[in-house]
Amino acid sequence: MSEEYHYDLVVVGGGPAGSSAAYEAARNGIRVAVLEKENSIAETVRTSGVTWIQNIKEFGIPDDCYNPIKNFSFCSPNNEVTISDSVPRAAVLDVRKTYRWLAQEAKQSGADIFVKINVNNVIKDEMGDIIGVSGVGPNGKITFHSKAVIDASGFPSVVAKAMGFATQWKRFGAGAEYEVKVENIDPDTWWLMVGQQYSPAGYAWIFPLGNNIVRIGVGVGKPESNVDPTQRLKELMDSKLGPIKKLGKISPIEFHYGLIPNDGLSRKTVFNNLILVGDSAGQANPLVLEGIRYAIKFGRAAGKVASDAIKAGNTDENYLKAYEENWKKEIESKINSAGKVQDRWIGLSDEEWDKELDIIKELKPEEFIDFIKAEFGLSNMIKLATHHPKLAVRQLFNLVKGKK
Repeated sequence: MSEEYHYDLVVVGGGPAGSSAAYEAARNGIRVAVLEKENSIAETVRTSGVTWIQNIKEFGIPDDCYNPIKNFSFCSPNNEVTISDSVPRAAVLDVRKTYRWLAQEAKQSGADIFVKINVNNVIKDEMGDIIGVSGVGPNGKITFHSKAVIDASGFPSVVAKAMGFATQWKRFGAGAEYEVKVENIDPDTWWLMVGQQYSPAGYAWIFPLGNNIVRIGVGVGKPESNVDPTQRLKELMDSKLGPIKKLGKISPIEFHYGLIPNDGLSRKTVFNNLILVGDSAGQANPLVLEGIRYAIKFGRAAGKVASDAIKAGNTDENYLKAYEENWKKEIESKINSAGKVQDRWIGLSDEEWDKELDIIKELKPEEFIDFIKAEFGLSNMIKLATHHPKLAVRQLFNLVKGKK
């Protein structure tokens, strides 16, 4: 049986970018469909869920969706440092609960959410522009016609690839983690573990969710390393390396695995009738490879621009480019700068990591958060150079010089 639907806007992907785009577009008074391939929103978790309190408040995410973090501990092979704050500035999200809350917000705004929809093709007009998508649903072939499409399909970039606008990401992070119950954990403290034993091109982590539940994970940069993060995670948990040994008995609850683009902002994100957002657009912070806040923020921006364009009867690239101008103005220079720091980090030996932690521990909590969030504004850089005149700090950031 073949099903056919007509909407103003079709959003492919029910993650944070897709739900946020649908929420904003539906609020703006157009008919929106969200197409999710899984049986339910956030059925599979692919991210560790780290984000920042400032953004959580900005988005209105409920308090029961996250665990606040105010202490940041780092471990290298022969060094350990902790930056402690009086107030929480970071958070670990209950990813499933947060994504479902975002989807519910979209639904309450008027968006229709379809699950079990595997989009595998695009519909084009005589000019070759996208005017819908098709795929397989629970009852067989399903087609959605629309005036515009938002590709929020994440790492696979389903729509952009089907249109021939994108190829597979060349550089990306692969992450594996277990959500586990442990005997001992400080719920206010996260751990980042660096050095060859933990990850040859990345880092390992312990992120607490409260109630003695934590996420223990390993991220590995590709193609910089051929290490399998799942295998390395098993080795770390079996050997209880570093701070993992402090957790006591570990009882696994759920396994997560995900991929996140790390090609920088290399993709064009607007075409006639089409917008790319979130991981599909490569909008991720290279330092810790987190992108949920960008997915929500720019998802909303994409939904607003797309719905305004549809209401104006003009969904060509020129009208939609306001979206690309918006997000590039906000994060392009920061992501480029963060990429330089990441390139430096990937090449560090264990001994160099030991020294790097000595630099990091000199930062005040707010400076550290700005750094790890890739808030590399010129004023931030000048302040850091003033407060920390050591050459090492200047080398670490090495960003003020030549900044446009």
